[in-house]
Amino acid sequence: MNRRYIVVTPCRNEAKNLPKLVQSMVSQTLRPLLWVIVDDGSTDRTPEIIREAAQKYEWIKGVYLQKSEEYMGAHLAYVCNKGFEFARGYCDREGIPYEYIALVDADNILEARYFEKLIEEFEKDEKLGIASGNNAWTDIEKLLNELRKTKKDVSVMDSEFWQMYDSSVIQIGRGREDLPIGSARMWRRECFEETGGYAYVHAPDSVSNVKAKVKGWKTKRFKHIKLIEREGSTAEGFWRGYKNNGESDFFLWYPLYLALLKAIKYTFKKPYYSGIAYLLGYLKPRITGKKRINDVEIQRYYQLIRPAELKTFYKEKIKRVFKK
Repeated sequence: MNRRYIVVTPCRNEAKNLPKLVQSMVSQTLRPLLWVIVDDGSTDRTPEIIREAAQKYEWIKGVYLQKSEEYMGAHLAYVCNKGFEFARGYCDREGIPYEYIALVDADNILEARYFEKLIEEFEKDEKLGIASGNNAWTDIEKLLNELRKTKKDVSVMDSEFWQMYDSSVIQIGRGREDLPIGSARMWRRECFEETGGYAYVHAPDSVSNVKAKVKGWKTKRFKHIKLIEREGSTAEGFWRGYKNNGESDFFLWYPLYLALLKAIKYTFKKPYYSGIAYLLGYLKPRITGKKRINDVEIQRYYQLIRPAELKTFYKEKIKRVFKK
């Protein structure tokens, strides 16, 4: 049974968060064969942290890129692909076999059995192509400071930290089970290769999900597999994060009426301005005449198949409510 996997992490100016992720990866009950951390022109201590980790653990490698002006959008896919290219090339040269490929953001903390649990799910279903755990958000440093009032040396991998997962200080993600998150996902290698890898587009994670579904693969988010992200939908905060989400949906051919409904939905949850940020992100490229992704499968999915999926999803949700 092949449980071998490789991981890529893109990062820029993550000196505060990266050491915690290193601790999380080192603590995995099933460690990766190779972890490639791609530094995208950081101006803080991020490159030094990568080098220190690589010196300590031979399975950690660093890739160092020149600084770019824009990090989100298609550039993020560029950074990730530099990591995938290095990792796959390294494994080919060294004759290292692997069955799974993972992507983890630098501001994530994974429970110790995160990857072991994901691979267990892959082993249960040979058609599972992409999987992730369920995301949650909190101010990680603030939470640690509170815990250290009673235990001085508590860390992100201690039981005290993870016991807070279901508490009010951590916001649990409530996304659809058929949509793996982008920040800590895993592909079956065959699925990754069959769907064209990680596309150089806006929202490459969403494109990857669609391509997998079109090819007959299953995609799933497992709610019992835990991770915690830095509070805020991106490193630049909630406003920028929701605006990026809106922009991505435009490029993916998301219909205007669904974008409006999504903006209304966001408006009724904290932070309440998220709906406005999302809608601005969606409308700006539309008004300025930006071109959308040139992919017939993506266009057909978001304009025809996705609305039908959402209709079925909410019908089932309403049925469950009335059954209670």
